[in-house]
Amino acid sequence: MVSAAVITGSGRALPARYEQGEVWDGYFAEKYAGLRAAERVFHAAGVRSRHAVVNPVDEDVSQWGTGARMERYVTEGLPLGKQAVAAALDAAGLAPGDVGQFAVATCTGYATPGLDIRLSSDLGMPLGLQRLLVGHMGCYAALPGLAAVSDFVTARSRPAVLLCLELTSLHVQPAVADLEQVVTHALFSDAAAAVVVEPAARRGRRVAGMVARTDHATADHMTWDVTDLGFRMGLSPRVPDVLARHVGGVVEELLTEAGLRVEDVAGWAVHPGGPRILDVVRDELGLAEEQMTPSRRVLAEHGNCSSATVLLVLDELGDVDGPVVAMAFGPGLTLYATLLLPA
Repeated sequence: MVSAAVITGSGRALPARYEQGEVWDGYFAEKYAGLRAAERVFHAAGVRSRHAVVNPVDEDVSQWGTGARMERYVTEGLPLGKQAVAAALDAAGLAPGDVGQFAVATCTGYATPGLDIRLSSDLGMPLGLQRLLVGHMGCYAALPGLAAVSDFVTARSRPAVLLCLELTSLHVQPAVADLEQVVTHALFSDAAAAVVVEPAARRGRRVAGMVARTDHATADHMTWDVTDLGFRMGLSPRVPDVLARHVGGVVEELLTEAGLRVEDVAGWAVHPGGPRILDVVRDELGLAEEQMTPSRRVLAEHGNCSSATVLLVLDELGDVDGPVVAMAFGPGLTLYATLLLPA
């Protein structure tokens, strides 16, 4: 009999918090002084506060080379990752020695040996641990990462841990007169979020389905380029329009396979890529505005933390009674949707 993969614990770690208005007044206002509408666009991002290992008001890294940023990623990422994974294991009632696979998803930093090796050693995970790095997939990476660890749990009947760790604040770019850049500097934030997945557990959320869709014709709408000055985001205002064309079909496929309808879903964990993204999902699926509340709250309080964000929204949902759909979107242009059912 095949074992179900069930999410039994979650944990998070957030660096220092700052207010959106403070970082505009203290840093970005001067950088974009000559760009009309920059302040309006910055404050229209739906973000009130964010978290960062590097607050640009105190430390300007925009001229740092990529090597220096990667060194800082390891220094800052290790304690955050350790805290998030330890909290998830504690919530699941497991010890590090119980883990059979450890996956790390990130698009904001790289090193070899990577965080997967360093953290598994620091936490005391087994020497025979299987490891996986999900790299540079962007904001939707948590869901293919969850699919991979769930497949391991189902096949091996052993627990797995997924960690999403993103430090976007290390990639502040030299300012140019471009409103798309203003949007990215207004949205992105830092966080670590982890989940534990166990075989055949009787508590938690069972991973019951996964659907992916990539629109190759719009691959240039969202990019994340490695440059000599860190990683540079490209974000087209046409992204919500592409999402509108696909989200209905993806969700219908996901739910139909489980014999469910949109009306049967008790909770929606939608990646808050921005206010318009959430508006499109709400309108295309015919959802009520209150069903977007967990996603909007995460966006307002934490910003867009790339791959970690959808896990933060799942936490925000709490123990809803019934099916949950988690959705995330990113480069490609790619959509992922996951169905979670009560164990």
